[in-house]
Amino acid sequence: MKQFKAKIISNKKIAPGHYILSFKAPKTAKNTKPGQFFNIRVSQTYEPFLRRPFSAHKIARNKIEILYKVVGKATEILSMKKKGDILDVLGPLGNGFDLETGVSSVFLVAGGHGVAPLYALAEQIIRGKSRALIFIGGKTKKHIVSDKELKELGAKVYISTEDGSKGYKGLITDLVIRHCKAASRLAMTTIYACGPKPMLKEVAKLARRYKMPCRVSLEEYMACGIGTCLGCAVKTRTGFKLVCKDGPVFDSREIIWT
Repeated sequence: MKQFKAKIISNKKIAPGHYILSFKAPKTAKNTKPGQFFNIRVSQTYEPFLRRPFSAHKIARNKIEILYKVVGKATEILSMKKKGDILDVLGPLGNGFDLETGVSSVFLVAGGHGVAPLYALAEQIIRGKSRALIFIGGKTKKHIVSDKELKELGAKVYISTEDGSKGYKGLITDLVIRHCKAASRLAMTTIYACGPKPMLKEVAKLARRYKMPCRVSLEEYMACGIGTCLGCAVKTRTGFKLVCKDGPVFDSREIIWT
């Protein structure tokens, strides 16, 4: 982990309210794992006062890309940044995804913006020649992003929306369970997931039912990003742990889902 100044390469709007920002990180990218995040100061003033955490969406040799959604003042400021602007960055932070050995197929399950940390993981899985099935769910088609790029990687992508405006009408876990039934009979499959806690809870239940290893990336508000403020504590079977320091990736069996 280090603090550094990063020059913005690009900051593009890819969907309503969604952007991909790329910044130079030649000394950092090679040490970044899928699932880790960066804490970025979006302004040189005291408003907003705290840094904001952003998952590494794509990891290249000399740059990092983050996928973010405009949801408040900080991300609104970030969306106005231009090529050449400088960011104050802290990272990479947290513990990322560890790939299971001997796995022949992988399920990646994303709820809405939860696709952000899964793209880099998908790249790594496909390079390793494992079969990747991507499940992306959202309220409407406006909440579905990165599906085309994931297809271009060679992954099989399944989409669901609650209103039926794109893909299957219903919850993404409805699609996941269908494939869990088949996968449990054919091959060793691992599940990696990121999204809202209710979705992760259901995915964890499915993984337990079908005896599949499952790693989840938790979404919590992280103020400091380094385990100092204790604001992102979650209850686990071995006591409280910090999402920013001990996670954000956990074994789903470790979390006490409430």
